[in-house]
Amino acid sequence: MKIQSEINIGLVGHVDHGKTTLTKALSGIWTDTHSEETKRGISIRLGYADITFRTCNKCPAPQCYTTKETCEHCGSKTEILRKVSFVDSPGHETLMATMLSGAAIMDGAILVIGANEKCPQPQTKEHLMALDVIGVSNVIVVQNKIDTVSRERAIENYHEIKDFVKGTCAEEAPIIPVSAQQSANIDVLIEVIQQTMKTPRRSLRKSPRLYVARSFDINKPGSPPEKIKGGIIGGSLVQGKFHIGDEIEIKPGIQIKNKGKLEWTSLESKIIGLEAADEFVEDVGPGGLIGIGSLLDPALTKADSLSGSIAGKPGTLPETIQEFTIEPHLLERVVGVKNETDVEPIRSSENLMINIATSTTIGLVTSARDKEIDVTLKLPVCADDGQRVALSRRVGARWRLIGYGIVKL
Repeated sequence: MKIQSEINIGLVGHVDHGKTTLTKALSGIWTDTHSEETKRGISIRLGYADITFRTCNKCPAPQCYTTKETCEHCGSKTEILRKVSFVDSPGHETLMATMLSGAAIMDGAILVIGANEKCPQPQTKEHLMALDVIGVSNVIVVQNKIDTVSRERAIENYHEIKDFVKGTCAEEAPIIPVSAQQSANIDVLIEVIQQTMKTPRRSLRKSPRLYVARSFDINKPGSPPEKIKGGIIGGSLVQGKFHIGDEIEIKPGIQIKNKGKLEWTSLESKIIGLEAADEFVEDVGPGGLIGIGSLLDPALTKADSLSGSIAGKPGTLPETIQEFTIEPHLLERVVGVKNETDVEPIRSSENLMINIATSTTIGLVTSARDKEIDVTLKLPVCADDGQRVALSRRVGARWRLIGYGIVKL
């Protein structure tokens, strides 16, 4: 029986605290596959892994929880609980926009904190604030690298974590000590995920809406024209269903020249293949990460060129916009830096980095008032009235998260 992943769980936290290693301990998949990631030893793009949680009916908890088809303790065949998609976000400060794009498709998150460093580290704090800003409230804290410190340091680090999460969405979150490198306590983590991160209810009756997080060309260089396959888009379906053969529209699309002027036009194609949880299927619903094969020219999808778009049935998507009003809600302090400063009010003529769903763009503030700002975007987006967006400001050489805004159309 083919089972689609039911929930997207993000792995977030400071660089080198073990997010990718934890993903591998859970799934057996090393998500850093890009050549530059392998060279530098850090995640640069969003990584994905589909994992099947299983249980052994003969073993007690937590030993009964596993991802193996055969129980490692008694040798019995295990039963499927559910499939889960993990989204591994980069922890480096220069890649905050990528993390925010990934947060848009997360139903819950695991905040990974290394026990071998004082808590919080800059991006530990920034990622937790990002979860608050995006509205991801279902959080589990993993105290990783527990095998590299003494018992006394582990307890000290635990209390640092408890103090750090006070007043945030993770204040009541369970804290699970883990060694991802040694795969220790992974069964306990699976048990807690099963107990606390329930599959969200989603509407199948609404028109399908896909947040595009990846797009790529699967053709090898030198492929003959008759063997070239259409472009692929990947992401998360937040509502509705897609079937093979459905017509599909992608917005904002591509930029073209019309009567001497540059304008954006949506792309339309047909679904010729669907993949969910590493299996080809006839239809997909919300939950998990999916891939869609299309008849698009693969040149339009290569190198994530359509990431940040939204896809749905023609005529059902929001209008493409390049100007709109935002009601800002700012943090008290700029996080992610060692010397934190107060967040000053947004000013006219300043540039903001704006994350809308999986899209990242720069917005010029054309008018700043007490409770509203007007922005003109460098790249257009598709947004609904009342949608929440993340706002970041240039501080020194980096974009720093300063709050969120509500779109007003």
